[in-house]
Amino acid sequence: MMNWKDVLNFADNGTPLPDKTVVKSEAEWQALLSPEVFHITRLKGTERPHSSELCNLFSSGIYSCACCQTELFDSSGKFESGTGWPSFTEPIKSNAVAYSADNSHGMRRVEALCNTCGAHLGHVFPDGPAPSGLRFCINALALRKTS
Repeated sequence: MMNWKDVLNFADNGTPLPDKTVVKSEAEWQALLSPEVFHITRLKGTERPHSSELCNLFSSGIYSCACCQTELFDSSGKFESGTGWPSFTEPIKSNAVAYSADNSHGMRRVEALCNTCGAHLGHVFPDGPAPSGLRFCINALALRKTS
């Protein structure tokens, strides 16, 4: 199981290689995605907190990348964080999510990206529940519940 030290190491030294990669031009992504999903995933936007029903959805299933459909999170790791965004304790596989240091807005954060297509998902924080202590704070528009 990953912990905060692992996340920082990946952000600073590189993420495990993905099982596959999906590469498309900005124009191709723009043609495939809604304007809102494109803004979040390709332009590193964020959605308003509490703006999605996914925040309160806790039924069994898998959450996949809205861009490339790579499986990212299992509902068994989803929890109510009170932040207004879907939150997870860990990715479905150690190489499903990529990590990048984000020093914007005068703070150090760790950006979470789809490791397959590079879509911006959200951020990872060290204030989640045991046992990982991680909170993957993910934009609902970056996800699709697939089962």
